[in-house]
Amino acid sequence: MLDFITWDVNPEIISWPISIRWYGLMFAIGFWIGYNIVSRMFKHEGAPEKWMGLLLLWVALGTIVGARLGHVFFYEWDYYSAHPWEILNTRGGGLASHGGAIGVIIGVLCFSWFNSKRNPLWTFDRLTVAIALVGALIRLGNLINSEIFGTETTLPWGFMFVRSGEWQVLYYGKACHPTQIYESLCYLSLFGLMMWMYWRRNAGERPGLLFGTFLVGIFTPRFLIEFIKNNQVAFEADMTLNMGQWLSIPFVIAGIALIIYAMRRPRVQIDYPDCFAEQAGKHKHQA
Repeated sequence: MLDFITWDVNPEIISWPISIRWYGLMFAIGFWIGYNIVSRMFKHEGAPEKWMGLLLLWVALGTIVGARLGHVFFYEWDYYSAHPWEILNTRGGGLASHGGAIGVIIGVLCFSWFNSKRNPLWTFDRLTVAIALVGALIRLGNLINSEIFGTETTLPWGFMFVRSGEWQVLYYGKACHPTQIYESLCYLSLFGLMMWMYWRRNAGERPGLLFGTFLVGIFTPRFLIEFIKNNQVAFEADMTLNMGQWLSIPFVIAGIALIIYAMRRPRVQIDYPDCFAEQAGKHKHQA
C-alpha cells in the first residue's frame, strides 16, 4: 500500500503558440457532452431543436459570468473593489461554483421567459442532469490544476500537490485530502441517478423533482466536504461554517422543498414523439 500519492501533473496541455489547459478542456468537454444529453431529452419530448442553441448561449454566459462574479463578491470583494480591472483577469483562477449556479439559474429564467415560454422547472429538470456531469469534470480540472484540495491526512490516498504554492507553504512533506476527487465522484454518482430517474422512471413528469434532487445531491456533499477542505480566503479562518457552506444551505433547503412539491402534485402527462418539433411538423405536412 502507498503511504501517499505524489501529484505532479502539468496543468497545461500545450504552452505554445497558445496556452491550452486541462481545466479549460474539461469545461469544454463537459459542455459538449451536456449539450448532447439535453438535446436527446428535447428530441425525446418533441421540443424545438432551435431551443438548444439558445439555451446553450444563455447557460454558457450565465455560468462564466456568474462563476466569476460569485468569486469577486463572495470571496474577494475587498481586493476587487480596489482593483476592478482585475475582474476580467481569470488566468490566475477565481471562479465560484455557487456564483456559477446562480448564473445558470438566471440564464434558464431568461431562456424560459424570452424563448421557450415554458415553466422554468421544465428546463431546470432536464438541464441539471447534464450539469451534474459537468460539475464532475470541472472538479477533475481542479485536480489537474492542483487547487481546491483538502487538509492534511494520513490516509493512503492522500495527495502531495507538489506543483501548488499553497501546498508548499502549508503542507510541505504532508499528504492532503484530494477533495476534488471526492466531489467529482459524488457528482458523477448524482449524474447516474438522475439519468436513471429521467430515462427509467420518467421523473420529468414530476416538475421540480429532478431539479430538487440536483440541488440536494450537489450541495449536500459540497457542505460536508468543506469540513476537510482548505479555506479559500483568509476571512474564513474565524468562521464556524465557511462561505461555501453558508452558500450551500439555501440551495439544499430549496432542493428539499422542490422534491416535496413535486411528489405532492400529480404527474404531468408528456408525449414522447422522439423527434424534434420541426421534424414532427415536417412529417405531419408530408402525410
